[in-house]
Amino acid sequence: MTDPQGQAAASPAEAAESPMESAKGRAEVAGSPVASAQGPVEVVKPSADERGRGEASGHRSAGSPGWPARLGEVPHLGLVAALALLAVVGLVTVPDTFATGSNLVSILALAATIGVITVGATFVIIGGGIDLSVGAVMALASVWATTLATQSYGPLVMIVCAVLVGAGAGLVNGWLIAYGRLVPFIATLAMLVAARGLAQRMSDRRTQLVQQGNEMIVELSTTRLLGLPLLVYIFALVVVAGWVVLNRTTFGRRTYAVGGNPEAARLAGIDVRRHTVWLYALSGLCCGIAAVLIMARTTTGSSTHGDLYELDAIAAVIIGGTLLTGGRGSIVGSILGLLIFTVITNLFILNGLNTSDQLIAKGLIIVVAVLLQRRSLRSSA
Repeated sequence: MTDPQGQAAASPAEAAESPMESAKGRAEVAGSPVASAQGPVEVVKPSADERGRGEASGHRSAGSPGWPARLGEVPHLGLVAALALLAVVGLVTVPDTFATGSNLVSILALAATIGVITVGATFVIIGGGIDLSVGAVMALASVWATTLATQSYGPLVMIVCAVLVGAGAGLVNGWLIAYGRLVPFIATLAMLVAARGLAQRMSDRRTQLVQQGNEMIVELSTTRLLGLPLLVYIFALVVVAGWVVLNRTTFGRRTYAVGGNPEAARLAGIDVRRHTVWLYALSGLCCGIAAVLIMARTTTGSSTHGDLYELDAIAAVIIGGTLLTGGRGSIVGSILGLLIFTVITNLFILNGLNTSDQLIAKGLIIVVAVLLQRRSLRSSA
């Protein structure tokens, strides 16, 4: 075919292929000497020395960041700095009492009981849940273990009883959440009320003393090894065991997976409901161990034990960097957060400050920690 001017017109097939051929041509030109209107332009390759200098310059500009950036990547550096700052405040305000050996032992002993609960709370929150019943479950376990009927069997039975009661309450929480489809907040809130009420009924609102013949439990607080009470070593063992389980076992990897994306974890073959039950059972187990420690410290079992411990444990986990939405967190961060709160409490006591001011300070710290978490999430998104 010819156009009106007499030139041959392209056939439909040739017209369809021409855009592809032109694109192909442009792609070939991009990787070869470029053709200009004046003819082909020769591409001059740099010498080996020039390439070496260019690569070295690129490594300096886009290589490893400077030391301030690397310092910011150190895990939990901010928490360690906060602890150091609190220590400086203690040395300045109460130099005669803060740095003494007895006060440091007192801080560790106080942190031990809440610290064991914090380990269990870390697992639950990383798994995407929440447990508000930890303080009440600890109180129930301490009351159950110090009844006259239980004490008549000796200290070992008392310890086993406290651990089983705590684990049993955790199993109930987990079953209600996983299979009863209750929201964790509601299920554990109900357990908080029920466990505290059952503890009051069992003890008739009275403090139950550890009887003679069961001094083995009290010795956990009075016996010292290398200057530290045995309960501090129990706390350390729980922390190490929690770290190993969370970071070196399949259970720990599944906990992160369930907390990060439950549906993806289910599609990957993880039984999310069963794993949830075990998470709350682990939290209850830690409450039972904490009940033994508080019986050792106070030589009593009482329905008032563990009041507001759930808030302290959850706050320590949040301060330690664990996300409330689950999927991210660490045992080390939670323990550092706990130590920050414990040192703050100790400083308020040593300086004779009001307890209400202490609660206000803790509340502000929690708010700041959550705001920092949200900011880091937005910056990483």
